Amino acid sequence: MKLLLIEDNPTMQTTLRRSFERRGMQVLGCEDGSRALALWQASLPDAVLLDLSLPGMDGLEVLSQARAAGLETPVIILTARGTVGDRILGLNTGADDYMPKPFDLDELEARLRALVRRSASTESSTRGPAWCGMHVDKDSGAVYFDGRPLELAPREMALLRAMLGKPGHAIAKERLFELVFPGESQVQPEAIEVVAYRLRKKIAHTGAQLVTLRGLGYLLKADS
Repeated sequence: MKLLLIEDNPTMQTTLRRSFERRGMQVLGCEDGSRALALWQASLPDAVLLDLSLPGMDGLEVLSQARAAGLETPVIILTARGTVGDRILGLNTGADDYMPKPFDLDELEARLRALVRRSASTESSTRGPAWCGMHVDKDSGAVYFDGRPLELAPREMALLRAMLGKPGHAIAKERLFELVFPGESQVQPEAIEVVAYRLRKKIAHTGAQLVTLRGLGYLLKADS
């Protein structure tokens, strides 16, 4: 498990880091709210432990901006603010759980692992084909790369979904045309080449390549 610990108290951060690393977790630490969001986005942890009283940016604001950016990582708030109103505010902002300080480490670990299991179970039930950091959301049909939706036109999205269904395998142009232009008999078959050209440029940053195989169709492969 990769854990992001956002805590400005050096003693608390050191204690938690050592405890969780002994329990087999990889722990990334951050003590400043203004840097926390960038580290969260870059590291894509399995879970986040978030203190509320942070320098630079309050923990609730960090959480609010993370959720607005589409980061769905499970979050447990750790704070000395133990009133019911504070707990409700934290949960309504997007936290998954809340533990007031002081807390029991064994209970915290149990809650962390339960949240990650639940998140993984939910994710697997809503994910479609996945490859090279990209995955298809079964419910919306959107394609995500490293947790963020790719900005694609509908036909580009349809082509990428088709390619993600069989990565590393050639798919005939005729079959792709049927999937990208369903029932559109007035469209010329060569239109699939235009969609492929546009998609190729938009996924270049993902490490995936859409390769043209003359006489066969297209193939999605990892960029070597």
